[in-house]
This record gives sequence, C-alpha cells and structure tokens, in this order.
Amino acid sequence: MTRGRIRQPVPRTLPRTLSAGLLAAGILMTTGCGAEVEPTAKHTHDTVTVSNCGQDTTYTRPKRPVAYDISGAEKMFSLGLGGRMRGYVMNKLGDPAIKGSPWRKDYAKVERLGTERITREIVVDAKADWVLAGWNSGFSEERGITPALLKKVGVASYLHTETCWDYGNKSVDVTPLEALYTDLTNLGQIFGVEQRADKLVTDLKNRVATLKKTWPDKGGPARVFVYDSGTDQPFTTGRHAAPDDIITAAGGTNVFHALGKGWTAVGWEPVIKARPEVVVIVDYADQPAQDKIAYVKSLPRLKSVPAVKNNRFFVMSIGDAVSGPRNVTAAENLGHYLRSIGR
Repeated sequence: MTRGRIRQPVPRTLPRTLSAGLLAAGILMTTGCGAEVEPTAKHTHDTVTVSNCGQDTTYTRPKRPVAYDISGAEKMFSLGLGGRMRGYVMNKLGDPAIKGSPWRKDYAKVERLGTERITREIVVDAKADWVLAGWNSGFSEERGITPALLKKVGVASYLHTETCWDYGNKSVDVTPLEALYTDLTNLGQIFGVEQRADKLVTDLKNRVATLKKTWPDKGGPARVFVYDSGTDQPFTTGRHAAPDDIITAAGGTNVFHALGKGWTAVGWEPVIKARPEVVVIVDYADQPAQDKIAYVKSLPRLKSVPAVKNNRFFVMSIGDAVSGPRNVTAAENLGHYLRSIGR
C-alpha cells in the first residue's frame, strides 16, 4: 500500500485497507438495495454447510482460524471465539481503533500475525486451517490470496457478506447490516455457538429498532457525507459499505447511497451539489480527524455547503465504520448527534 500525504485515499477492508455495517430495524430494514438474507445451515456430526456469497460451502469446524482486520477480528471476538483463534492480521492504521474497542482485552490475548495486509505466506506459516476476510480487502487476485488459492493448500475461507456484491456471484446484493447479521449467524453455525450468535443478532436488531423510534417526525432524513480521505477526489462510501446503513439507522441518508460501490472515490462537485448537512469524518492512525476537518473547511468551493457553513462534523472511528458489531453503537452515537442539531 502506498501512502502519501495525510489525505491520500486509503484502500479498504477498513474500508479497503484496514479495507467495514449495521442497519435494519428489528426486522431487517432495507435501504433500497437487495433483499433479506435468511442464513441457513445444514449439520452433520463433523461438518456444517452454510451459504457464503451465494454458494453452499461445507466446513469442518476450524481449529486454527485466522481473521483479517477489525471486521474479521471483532466478529469473532463478539461471539466469544478469541480463545479459539490462531491469530489475526491488522494494518497498523487500526491501532487507535483497537485501543477504543470493547474487545481490546481479546486483541491483547490473541496473537497478531501481521501489521499490514494478510498474505498467503502469513496464513501458511501460521498453519491456519480457516481464514475470515473480505473480497478486494483481505482476499485479492492481484496479491495472490483468494479462497481458491487457499483451498489448494488445505485452508478454508469465509468472505464477509458485505463484500459479496464484488465477488463471484454478484447477485448477492444485501444491505451492510443484513450482511453483518448474516455473518454473525453463519459464524455461530460454523463454530457451534449458535445461541450466542442468535442472542447477539437479536440484541443488535432491537437496538436499531429502538433508535428508529427517535427519528424526527418531520423534515426528512438528514443528508450526510462520509469523508474518509483524499484531496483531489474525496474517498467516501456508496451503499455497499457499512456507513451507508449506519447513517440510515441514525435517521439520515448517505448522499452517495445511489452509488453501487463500497468505499470509493468521487469528485468534489457532486459533494457540493448534494449539499450535505453533516460530514462524517473517519478517524484512524495516520490521518487525524481534526486535520481532515481543517482541510474540508479550507476549500473555498465548500464554503456554501450547509455542513461546512454550520460547522457540523461528526467524528467516527474506523473501528465503528467498518463491518462489525460496533456499527450499531456508531449509529446510536450518530443518531444522538443528529438529534442534538434538530435532525
């Protein structure tokens, strides 16, 4: 990964470097793209079959699982699986998010196998038998680590459902929160912690339903722009990345929801045209939030944008902004902020 000035775009799992959603109200709340996903599993005495990215995949219960990035690690930790993990790999840009994580004790106990991107060499050296990562974040044709290539060396894989829209069977097109619930349910089946997974998913859905009750009756949803990085072109999120559903659950609308992308670059003119009322600033290691806020304020052409004019910036940790159980907390915090400004 090449990194220049503080505002250069960052590929994601974290969105696409650290390269990820939560939103559906009690019942699965859609945001205009895709249908509900009902995870199903078929058990035998030794294996379980779940649907992952539209394909039925049979797993023997993993004994040396490895997770990539905050999304993978915290889905595992939230299900109480830290003690079963061989380790995790995470870009050092996620370090501040670890410090603020509800599962920081798990991070301290589980071995960190790498501080950049996951590689096939890391997986093989760790003698892992199963890997959790996203497509075009952890898994990559260009970097030579894909489910197919890992299968050749005896390693099973599970892809974050949030990234299925960009992998293989592209008909799997669900909202980020639906994808999160699907992953937690499937991981519960794969690791034999179904009850814990069901309880967690139910709790997350109930919290989103409760948050929805705080939405204002009038005025429509607040227009929100996510600013991750970028100077000539801001790096933001389309409808396939977690912040889209975080914003929706909070009672707002992502001004780039119509983009059929995850984390992606756009131009400043579309931002100006969208007239966002709030800018969500994604905060992580080498790109401090205050520097990004100062940069946005310094652009003369953005002076008339309501969010800039009214100084309405909301800082969100990268740990909250990528697909994982923290998405609901992020939605609750953003919702509280929106209510505080009358939106």
